[in-house]
Amino acid sequence: MIEIDGSYGEGGGQILRTAVALSVITGKPVRVYNIRANRKNPGLRPQHLHGILALKELSNARVKGAKVGSTVLEFIPGEARPKHIKVPIKTAGSVTLVLQALLPAIAFTGGSFEITGGTDVPWSPPVDYLRNVTLFALEKMGLRVQLEIRRRGHYPKGGGLVVGRVEPWEERKPLKALEWKRIDRFAGISHATNLPSHVAERQAKAAEERLRELYSVPVEIEREVSRSLGPGSGIVMWAETDSLRLGGDALGKRGKPAEVVGREAAEELVEQLTPRKVVDRFLADQLIPFLVFAGGEIGVAEMTNHLITNVWVVEQFLGKIFEVEGEIGKPGVVRVVRVRGVEA
Repeated sequence: MIEIDGSYGEGGGQILRTAVALSVITGKPVRVYNIRANRKNPGLRPQHLHGILALKELSNARVKGAKVGSTVLEFIPGEARPKHIKVPIKTAGSVTLVLQALLPAIAFTGGSFEITGGTDVPWSPPVDYLRNVTLFALEKMGLRVQLEIRRRGHYPKGGGLVVGRVEPWEERKPLKALEWKRIDRFAGISHATNLPSHVAERQAKAAEERLRELYSVPVEIEREVSRSLGPGSGIVMWAETDSLRLGGDALGKRGKPAEVVGREAAEELVEQLTPRKVVDRFLADQLIPFLVFAGGEIGVAEMTNHLITNVWVVEQFLGKIFEVEGEIGKPGVVRVVRVRGVEA
């Protein structure tokens, strides 16, 4: 059984998500201890638990410690098969964090999913980022995922609904994406739920104005106004380069002007573009569990603890896989030095 210290490095829920996904992929049992030990509320939170339960269903696994607050988890996978996975998060727990656990594993079986919860919540990638930046990169690697946002869900009520389908990842293509040479356009989605339409309009306008001050390429931000269980707003933007997409985002909250939200997202995107690397700081760690099976090398705008920790988790299962160049907080390169098969 693989032993993983959940307090290592960044020490968050990502260790758990990656470890259990790799357990399903490789068939190796795993025990994760000290789960989120350095967090204010240690142990499993609802979104972590739901990710584990989704992988349990996918692989017919035996699991010990799968409850909120647990700091130790044992996961013994069975045979993973294509399934329709339903994940009913009854809070604003992050839909995208559940998908970070599920996608690497379901990529090898194929299947579909239906997840309720938070689509646009603090401390996790917005669902529009996942759909337009993460999945764009994964498609370059040969993985095809269809994802539809049926309803948005914000903190604290949640209630969002995301459905999708994953085709079996049969042709795994190496991803070589180091530096971008040109930006073709900027795109994005500015949304407001249970709020006046001018909120989405003002967010988008502020973001567009900031980008046009710096770049002479088209800026096309979609405005979306909808209804859900509670109010909320946000904006996700991305740069279409000659290689991958880089993203930036911001969430609205009570007392925060819509113009500030839009400019914040634009500034974050500009910050990620400045080093001229192809992979932004948010995408880099998400790609690690896929790169190990496809190969390649990526230029990262900013090396993060999340990225380094995810590399460490993968190598606990599969041995030396990556060569990492660069310091935390600075641009760098991550290179696959040995591609592993699913049977590894």
